[in-house]
Amino acid sequence: MPPALKHLLTAAFIAASALLPPSLARAQAVNEKPVQTIRFGVLPLGGTVESRALWTPFMADMSRSLGIPVNAYSVPSYEELDRAIGKDEIDMAFLSAKMALDAVMQRRMKVVAQIARRPGMPEHRAVLLARKAGPLNALEGMLAQPERWRLARGDSRSVTGFVVPQSQLFLPNNIEMETRFRSEFVGTHQATALAVANGDADVATNNTTDLERFRQQFPIEAERLQVIWESTPPPGAPMVVRRNYPPEFQAKLQNFLITYGQGKGPHADGEREVLKNLRAAYGYVAADDSALLPEARLEYELGKQRAMAAAWVNEAARAQRLQRIEKAYAEQVQTLRAGGR
Repeated sequence: MPPALKHLLTAAFIAASALLPPSLARAQAVNEKPVQTIRFGVLPLGGTVESRALWTPFMADMSRSLGIPVNAYSVPSYEELDRAIGKDEIDMAFLSAKMALDAVMQRRMKVVAQIARRPGMPEHRAVLLARKAGPLNALEGMLAQPERWRLARGDSRSVTGFVVPQSQLFLPNNIEMETRFRSEFVGTHQATALAVANGDADVATNNTTDLERFRQQFPIEAERLQVIWESTPPPGAPMVVRRNYPPEFQAKLQNFLITYGQGKGPHADGEREVLKNLRAAYGYVAADDSALLPEARLEYELGKQRAMAAAWVNEAARAQRLQRIEKAYAEQVQTLRAGGR
C-alpha cells in the first residue's frame, strides 16, 4: 500500500473513531483485549460457602473448557451481588430474572442461556410455608389478619421470594408485604425456611426448587413445614455474561453451556451429576435477552397493581405514575426484543 494512501486511511479511521459515543468506544477497546479470566457471580442460596461449593465443579469444568481461570465471586445477599454487577466486578452470573432484567437494561449484561425444561418436569413455583403445628395453618387466616403474623421473605430482587408472591397473592388481597405484617425478616430461601421451622417466623416465601434442596439438607426441620400456597410458574432464571465480551468469546461460552452434560460416557455422566446438584438436571439451552420479556411483563403488572393500591394526592398524580410505568415497560420490551435479534 502506498504510504500516502495508508496515511489517509489511518486518519479516516481515527476521525471515525472520534465520532463514536464514549461508551461504544470503551466497549470496542475492551473487545480488542483477550479474555483472561472470568469472575462468576454466585447467587446466594444458603450461605456463601455452600453456594460457592455447589458451583465449584461447574466452574472448574468451564475453566478447563475455555482454557482460562474461572473464579467464584460469592456474596451473602442479592443486594451485594447487585452492587458488584453495578461496579463491573462480575463477568458472568446465574441470576434471578429480576436481577437479570436490571443488568440487561443497564446495558452491562446479556442473556446467553437458561435452564432447560422438558415436558413432565415438576415446574418451578413460588410457595408460602407455615409450620404444621403452628398457630397459622391456613392461607385464609393469614390473608384475613396479616398484622398478627411474622413474615420471612426474600430480597425484593428475588422473583419467588418477593415479586411473584407480592403480585399474585398479596397485592390482589390488598396486602403490602413490607408494611402489613407484625414483623419481617429478609434472607435467603434457606434462611426463611429455617425461620419458620424453628418458630422464629410464622410464614415464609420460598420456592419448590429450594424447598426440595432444604428437605435434603434439613430433613428434621423440613418435616415441620407445610405449603399453604403455590404460584403459577414464574419467569426462569437465566445465565448472563458481560455485554462487551468479544462476540467469538460469547459464542464459545454459550457453546460450553448448552453442550455441558449432553454427551455420553463417564465424563458426561459426571457433568450431569453437577447439573443435578445445581437443580438443572437437563442442562442449559441457548437464550437471549428476549427470554426476559415475561419478567418485564410481571414487573409491569406489579407496578400497576401498586399504583392502583397506593394513596395519591389526586387522580392526576396516579395517572402520571401509570404513564411512567407504561413508558418504562415499552422501553424494556423494545430493548429486550432488540437483544433477541
